[in-house]
Amino acid sequence: MPPEAETTLGKIGPAPSGLNLANHFLIAMPSIQDPIFGGTVVYVCEHNEKGVLGVVINKPTDMTMDVLFDRVDLKLAPGLRSSVTDQPIMFGGPVQDDRGFVLHTPSGRYSSSLTVTDDVAFTTSIDVLEAVASGAGPARMLVSIGYAGWSPGQLEEELSRNGWLTVGADAKVLFDLPIEERYTAAIKLLGIDPLMLATEAGHA
Repeated sequence: MPPEAETTLGKIGPAPSGLNLANHFLIAMPSIQDPIFGGTVVYVCEHNEKGVLGVVINKPTDMTMDVLFDRVDLKLAPGLRSSVTDQPIMFGGPVQDDRGFVLHTPSGRYSSSLTVTDDVAFTTSIDVLEAVASGAGPARMLVSIGYAGWSPGQLEEELSRNGWLTVGADAKVLFDLPIEERYTAAIKLLGIDPLMLATEAGHA
């Protein structure tokens, strides 16, 4: 994320469409064969006149937290739980895919952070990773490389073409469920049987 974008987190006016999907999941329709977004669930952090910023939450990379800590030269506190160090890093999206971004439960004060809800914050600065490495980080988190971004009106157009389903987000799906269960769980939030959705897409 460019430095100027970090200073505008949470400070921009509403989208021209009046739609605000912050704290929603975008669920890729089974018909989407896009190599980047096919089969994904995106958590929307911000939706305003500058566009949409979100993070893919179900596409792990082959990198784990301990590898990331090593790459950014952070020393780990002795006895840091393996549940932290072994956690996979997500492919958050194709924008700024050389940088780390963190979705987490709000805790502490970080320099470039956006509080989305009482349950979810989005931080772009390394101080949150420094806190995690020291053993004092957020209780629940998801770390990604890169994020997903849409220019003004772009997501609205994709929604009009039925590229995505949208549903209010659930922090349990975001932080607690195994990665491979998140897509199905997000669809179930809509009250839809995922198998029915796949069948309909097959007959489209």
